[in-house]
Amino acid sequence: MASARRDEQVDSIIDSIPAFVAMLTATGGVEYVNRQLLDYSGKSIEELEKWGTSDLVHPDDLSGAIESFTQGIRSGEPFEIVHRMRRRDGVYRWFQGRHRPLKDLEGRVVRWCVSVTDIDGLKRAEERLRRDEAFLAEVQQLSSTGGFYWWPESGEVYWSEQVYRIFELDPAAPLTTALRQSRIHPDDLPAHQESILRAIRDARYFEYEVRLLMPDNSVKYVHSLARPSRDAEGNLFYVGAVQDITQRRLSEIALAKVRSELAQIARVTTLGALTASIAHEVNQPLSGIITNASTCLLMLNADPPNIDGARETAKRTIRDGNRASDVITRLRALFSKKELTLESLDLNEATREVIALFLSDLQRNGVMLHAELAENLPTVKGDRVEVQQVILNLLRNASEAMTDVHDRQRVVLVETERDGGNVRVTVRDAGVGLDRQSVEKVFDPFYTTKSGGMGIGLSVSRSIIERHQGRIFAIPNDGPGATFAFTIPAEPTQQMKTPSQASCPHDGYQAPLPPLTPGPDRVGIRSR
Repeated sequence: MASARRDEQVDSIIDSIPAFVAMLTATGGVEYVNRQLLDYSGKSIEELEKWGTSDLVHPDDLSGAIESFTQGIRSGEPFEIVHRMRRRDGVYRWFQGRHRPLKDLEGRVVRWCVSVTDIDGLKRAEERLRRDEAFLAEVQQLSSTGGFYWWPESGEVYWSEQVYRIFELDPAAPLTTALRQSRIHPDDLPAHQESILRAIRDARYFEYEVRLLMPDNSVKYVHSLARPSRDAEGNLFYVGAVQDITQRRLSEIALAKVRSELAQIARVTTLGALTASIAHEVNQPLSGIITNASTCLLMLNADPPNIDGARETAKRTIRDGNRASDVITRLRALFSKKELTLESLDLNEATREVIALFLSDLQRNGVMLHAELAENLPTVKGDRVEVQQVILNLLRNASEAMTDVHDRQRVVLVETERDGGNVRVTVRDAGVGLDRQSVEKVFDPFYTTKSGGMGIGLSVSRSIIERHQGRIFAIPNDGPGATFAFTIPAEPTQQMKTPSQASCPHDGYQAPLPPLTPGPDRVGIRSR
């Protein structure tokens, strides 16, 4: 009776264990299982005995489970099996079975004790983690971005697989400082080391761009950023990202080259349009030189020689020669291909030079030009040639916009004025004007409203002004024509600080046309 009660107590204890428990014979036959396993599976002990041929184990796991079980029983040593088991309602869940042998005094296995634990939640979490890791790895590879951890004090560094791929290093190699820096371009290494020292000293967010020199002598551009944090022990560490931006940087370099070429094309195109004006500008002083030289000879050959008259005539010859030289100098500068050269620039002076160069073209097209140039205009920091190219483009566009105008005067207003901390140049015409849709697109590359236009002049002009930290814009006039204007920041020591002048540079702006008082050269220039 006492033995029976002990067996009942043991069974009760085993049935209360939050796991499946089984006792197997030395050869693996099912001898005993607790109530939980019977309730879960809905099978009898006899059915469980035939688990290798029933649907208890998931079909995908069955062959592996049988192989592991057979090898484990044969070895006589503890072993584990992980597989899915079918619940009575047909749902499979993951379980881990631990098998421990009971041996007699001679070391022979007499029985196996088995505990089976539900690990379905753990397996699903592991699967989600693997899926997330695979997703993250794919995203990193697609975006050419890797992650890293860095403990400055100990020098410990962890790189993701993508960072190794960017640096083209073997993940199995010890990630020493020397190895990491061996990829940094020699010209960028001092700045990179300085960034690292600042990060260690200041413990704050940092960001930098550096070139990598690869074994095949190719160059990569990488952008790195990191933020500081503290680990559980309070040690400073950085978590950051490294992105391969080589293609973007090469595209930017190529784009800058294309823009430079487009600027040169625009200059050459403008040169073609100005050929007649150039001939006029140069022929006038050359004709004067010839006439004055002939007159000078006549005066010197007279009896007696007219020395005073010859002297004055020679002075006029020198004047005309200088005038021709100035025209050639301006043209060579305007159409030469050179890098951006910043200098203190007087926009009034630059505007006058462009007007002088373009005046003959305006006269030929029957255009009257008025210039309202503000007095005491602050200087700007800019490239004279490029800024003059913008002014010339706007003047030429204004003239061409009035080619088909026959019912009103063809008038162009050129105006300079202060605009808060900027200097503004405005060109207003009385031409065909712009619609709202054209205003939105007129500065886009290759967009043109002219039948023979290339659509690059205004695009190049916008690039030039943006390089000068300015802006260029266009608005339709209330009446005929359109207004184009650009602003460039005044040099810091000369910027205006009057609050009333800090308004938007174009909202509601209309450049006033002064009274038309055309002289013989059909141009009026006055200071305001």
